[in-house]
Amino acid sequence: MSVDPPLVLISLMAESYLSELFLPRGDDPPAAEGIPGRAFAVTMLGAGQRMVAGRFAAEGRPSARLMLDDVPHHRGPISGALIPGEGLAAIECITEQRVPAGDHLLIVARVIAVAYVSDAGSPLIRFQGRYLLST
Repeated sequence: MSVDPPLVLISLMAESYLSELFLPRGDDPPAAEGIPGRAFAVTMLGAGQRMVAGRFAAEGRPSARLMLDDVPHHRGPISGALIPGEGLAAIECITEQRVPAGDHLLIVARVIAVAYVSDAGSPLIRFQGRYLLST
């Protein structure tokens, strides 16, 4: 994450469902009053949240609201995005730039709010198709 302005970089498969959410659509209003780009939230999941990650990774999934039905969550006050609780951290962002890069779409986003940061915990990490065990 950059410091000034606070920016994050997200890399998505260009043909994925998630990348479609970031493609510009002329009739889309801003997600929240006074926010120029598309607003969204990012949650850094903890090692114990494999179930949540799996729900969002599955093809043909229902809406996020249904996937979080039995998981503590809230809506971001600025983005309006659903934010699962009990992660390591969550931030609200707005899209600043979209960059096609090979078979990926890079999203440069400005951090507009920090929803929460946990005091402790191990991250959920997936590498080469497997979740790594936390140490």
